[in-house]
Amino acid sequence: MLKIITKSTFKAFLMLFCVMLSALPGFAQQASISGQVKDVTNGSALGGVTVVVKGGTASTQTAADGKFTLNVNRGAVLLFTYVGYAEQEITVGQTNNLDVLLSPSDNMLEELVVVGYGSQKRSDITGSVASVPKERLSRLPVTNVMQAIQGSVSNVNISQASSVPGDAPSTLVRGQNSMSGGSGPYIVVDGIPLTRTDGSINDINPNDIESVEVLKDPSAVAIYGVNGSNGVILITTKRGTTGKPTIRYSGYGGVEEAAHILEPVSGEELLNRYQEYARINNSALYNGGPVRNQFEYDNYINGTTTDWFDAVMQTGVIQNHNVGISGGSENARYFISTDYLNQKGILKGYNYKRYSFRANTDFTATKYLSAGTSAFIASHNRDGGRANLMQAAAMSPYAKMFNDDGTLTQFPMYSEQLWTNPLLPTTLNPERREFNVTLNGYVEMNFGQIWSPLAGLKYKFNGGYTFVPKRTNEYEGESVYNFAGLGRITNRESQTYTIENILTYTKDFGLHHLDFTGLYASKSKYYQEAIATGEVFPNDALGWGNLGSASTQKVSSFADLYRSISQMGRLNYVYDSRYMATLTVRRDGASVFGSNYKYGAFPSAALAWNIHNESFMANTKNVINNLKWRISYGVSGNEAITVYQALALMDSNPLAMGGLSSAAIRLRTRMGNGDLRWEKTAGFNTGVDFGLWNNRLTGTVEFYKTHTQDMLMDQNLPRLTGFDKVWSNLGKLENTGIDVTLTSKNVAKENFTWSTTVVFAHNKNKIVDIYGDGKDDLGNRWFIGHPVGVIYDYTKVGIWQEAEIAAGVNKGWDEQAEAGAVKLADLSGDGIINNDDRRILGQTAPKWTGGLTNTFTYKDFSLNVFITTTQGALRNNPQIGGASDEMGRRSTPAALGYWTPENQSNEWRSLSNRSNIYGYGFPSNASFTRLKDVTFSYNLPKTVASRIGIGGITAYASGRNLYTWTNWLGWDPEARDVPRGNSVDGVGDALNYPMVRTYVVGLNLTF
Repeated sequence: MLKIITKSTFKAFLMLFCVMLSALPGFAQQASISGQVKDVTNGSALGGVTVVVKGGTASTQTAADGKFTLNVNRGAVLLFTYVGYAEQEITVGQTNNLDVLLSPSDNMLEELVVVGYGSQKRSDITGSVASVPKERLSRLPVTNVMQAIQGSVSNVNISQASSVPGDAPSTLVRGQNSMSGGSGPYIVVDGIPLTRTDGSINDINPNDIESVEVLKDPSAVAIYGVNGSNGVILITTKRGTTGKPTIRYSGYGGVEEAAHILEPVSGEELLNRYQEYARINNSALYNGGPVRNQFEYDNYINGTTTDWFDAVMQTGVIQNHNVGISGGSENARYFISTDYLNQKGILKGYNYKRYSFRANTDFTATKYLSAGTSAFIASHNRDGGRANLMQAAAMSPYAKMFNDDGTLTQFPMYSEQLWTNPLLPTTLNPERREFNVTLNGYVEMNFGQIWSPLAGLKYKFNGGYTFVPKRTNEYEGESVYNFAGLGRITNRESQTYTIENILTYTKDFGLHHLDFTGLYASKSKYYQEAIATGEVFPNDALGWGNLGSASTQKVSSFADLYRSISQMGRLNYVYDSRYMATLTVRRDGASVFGSNYKYGAFPSAALAWNIHNESFMANTKNVINNLKWRISYGVSGNEAITVYQALALMDSNPLAMGGLSSAAIRLRTRMGNGDLRWEKTAGFNTGVDFGLWNNRLTGTVEFYKTHTQDMLMDQNLPRLTGFDKVWSNLGKLENTGIDVTLTSKNVAKENFTWSTTVVFAHNKNKIVDIYGDGKDDLGNRWFIGHPVGVIYDYTKVGIWQEAEIAAGVNKGWDEQAEAGAVKLADLSGDGIINNDDRRILGQTAPKWTGGLTNTFTYKDFSLNVFITTTQGALRNNPQIGGASDEMGRRSTPAALGYWTPENQSNEWRSLSNRSNIYGYGFPSNASFTRLKDVTFSYNLPKTVASRIGIGGITAYASGRNLYTWTNWLGWDPEARDVPRGNSVDGVGDALNYPMVRTYVVGLNLTF
């Protein structure tokens, strides 16, 4: 028998054995596979294509030149995916070099979309989930990611009310869902909440962001329970990939200027106004005129004038530099970035610097165990004394800026003491520092890799820690005419812990797909603050550095603790990629509510139908590529208030008794409420997603209606109860609206493309009930059947003229009227003007918003033009109202006219102190259309870049807020305009800041 086995036979048997052995998983032959990915239509290299081993963990991304390298086994299947292109699978054979051609495709249905505690294929989504276009995130040089989102997602209203460097815009998703509580969306970064940690969206470097999704309907947001009623924004940052390290540099620099200058009157025009003011009010001018004040007189005689806007304003400068490094092996991947932003504002003293560092890592310890981190540190510096724009706008051109000794005057229009020198605050040097240290990590176990019957079962532990310290040091001394001295040190900090246990199970059987997500989570936040104040210092030498030297000292402190616990379950079912259903329920408990209502449940259900996958649609494939109908209903919540508001609290006060100091304890005037619970928003949503004519036209149309009840209201109580107020669940509110998003590929040639995206949103907000008695709240301007924010005022019908007063037209109408006064309608018909003549004139929120984006490409050139519009908003105009009432004591805008006997205007009132005795607010149309962004870019051809050893170069020039079409009389219809004496953030009109126009040039490099 042995003789039969020849030498050649033995060799053949040995070779067969080796082949069989190499086929075993543990003995698979590994090879280093390289290749290049190109566009099949024009042959251009594609950078950023994801290459993964199907069924494995190895992955990488192509470099800017389309090249990649990956260690894989012979026979493995490589999956190539890229946004906007069809997926392609290639089996690794004996060759070590692959040339891969991807075909463009607008079919985004297979794209994975983050939906909260996981991701889904877009085709399987049942709720309203909008993705921010990636080009908005990558092409726009913005300091805040919300600036990139603005106008690109329907019914996400982002208002840049302040252009102050470092300020974040305000955001509303599908209208206002609360009357007293906050209505901003819940923001989650890499699975860990950013909202309610005292962190800011400014902490997140826009260059680090990979994707942004907005959850809008009750089904999508119910997974976040008590935090979901105002919408949810999910931010995912970039992760590392396998392969050699890739270094990317992004930098830009530019200048800023006021988008619009509200020109003041000239010296001659102001003198005319002074003269008219003195005549009509029978008041004297200084030293016989023509000015009103002593300092003005001196400069008028000397022919000296000052441009006060020029004195407080400067050319703003902005620069940003970002370096990111990514790479790794099959078992360890990393993404590291560092960022520096420096912004010098257009008003003197407004400065902002941000330093940030991020380290995202992913490790694969075994086939069944992986772990990773998402950690970042952000530092914000807003030091410096700031010029006051409103004080500058009030200054007469003849006002005196400097004293004879070169110091700044305190009252430039002395003896007028209503307005101080707008440059005085620039002599101070307060410190405003803020940090965010966030350390997040996860551990994930894949049970299917341990025991095959458990395939699809995974457990993930998420842990997050956020530390946010803030410090403000201030001192006022002689430079601002505080000769006693005032110093203050304020320290605030919060520490937030988040723990999440997530269990997921995915199963495919036949035409059925099932996935389940379960959550058990807890969160705690500890907050504390300490404020030390000193007054009357021996000198200004040490400032806040020695508050102990002050004659009067005061110390206060505060601390609170918030805790919550949550359970959630979500079940997704898909049959044959045609029928989808999602069921979700979340149960939350939070320490902010009453002892009787610590927990609440928030369920939701959604259905979807991929109509285009039905057999009866087969003949329409050339016209209808995608047609999906969705419907959902769910309940979400809103905490809206801070901790301890449901309790009856006590205060301690020092009390002198018997010559000794004692602590007296007294009950606060707010009553406790053990039944206090969160606001609940129940809502219905239905929508259609479609793609037509080979996806040349794609879009989404949605209709929604939400009903918020148990709203948290700060209710007044009769004094006989012993309390003033109590938090109660009383009000009801509705929001109804429509979202529309349309994208068309107008031209799609080899060297030239033109695409257009249109977004439209309409929201109708309505108060259903307030206190349960069917009555309005006139004091808060809340009216049943109307939006939360309205303008409630008289109706102006013109200006009273001399002939009308002489003829007695005002008799039985407005007995107090005089020529030049505002003529108001007597709507009640009782012959007098009083509160009964006030009516709701309009709403402060826009009735509809829209955005139009056009993108043109020609070979390696690209042009992106974005226009946004806001229509139907009404605002009281402080420039017309407040400035007019103080015309005799300040300068005013040149566009603001006034009535005189020689010019009997029917639009502008006179300068008389009695021309607006009823306090009419001069509401004005705040609608506008803005050329928001224009960006022109050039990509250096890959062949040229590779010759100089660079993966890719993109150079661009961009302009922001380039032009605004509006009838608004003021700095900007969107910008904050705080009247004198009002307080915002504790400093009132000191935060008035013009809307800025920005021009930048930038460069992106890949190595």
